[in-house]
Amino acid sequence: MALQKVNLKIDKGEFVSFVGPSGCGKSTLLNMIAGLIQPSEGSLLYEGEPVAGINQKVGYMTQKDTLLPWRTTEANISVPLEIRKISNAEKKEKVMRYIDMVNLRGFENHYPMQLSGGMRKRAALARTLIYDPDTILMDEPFGALDAQLKLVMQDELLRIWRETQKTIIFVTHDLGEAINLSDRVVVFGAKPGRIRMIKKIDLPRSRDVFKIRFHPHYGEIYEELWDVLEQDVGKGEVV
Repeated sequence: MALQKVNLKIDKGEFVSFVGPSGCGKSTLLNMIAGLIQPSEGSLLYEGEPVAGINQKVGYMTQKDTLLPWRTTEANISVPLEIRKISNAEKKEKVMRYIDMVNLRGFENHYPMQLSGGMRKRAALARTLIYDPDTILMDEPFGALDAQLKLVMQDELLRIWRETQKTIIFVTHDLGEAINLSDRVVVFGAKPGRIRMIKKIDLPRSRDVFKIRFHPHYGEIYEELWDVLEQDVGKGEVV
């Protein structure tokens, strides 16, 4: 059993992060929300309705960007629109709008191998956003980036979140990242996973991810969350 005794409600437009040891069920819960797997017990509701199959109201961004290497940035971002058989004129207009949103103007004709790691993440995010899902699921999307680039991507993500007012559910092993981004942080215990704490992050919005760690309350939040997390260090992969 990957998860047990999970009782959680996420509000529309909220930014919620999941943290906890590897194997505690964070990604499993994302997969359930996406409708990729079904719970063996209990129920999972999306907008009041059971998730009985693939949830077409969510977009899913994984740690790997999964860009198609033979397609340009523009062609990669357009994939969801092609599946929906959107007209070429509408597709072009919408793709360029999202290229602007993720600051990739000038790179629309580049192939993935010609893009930096951060640019690839931006292209993957644009592809996730372009078919306008209500909720974005993100499973350690910035985990492979260096510390400086990770902050840049966090800043970009918060800007896009403010502009689109999407609901975002974000899995991370980085406690600082969770605090930087979130309205609430959900702390999971070691396998089988269960919620050990739900912490409201009462730091000011709009939030400057480059400076927020200097806020006098930041250290208190970090310590409170770490006090819960460290109880499971050694029972899973170190957070």
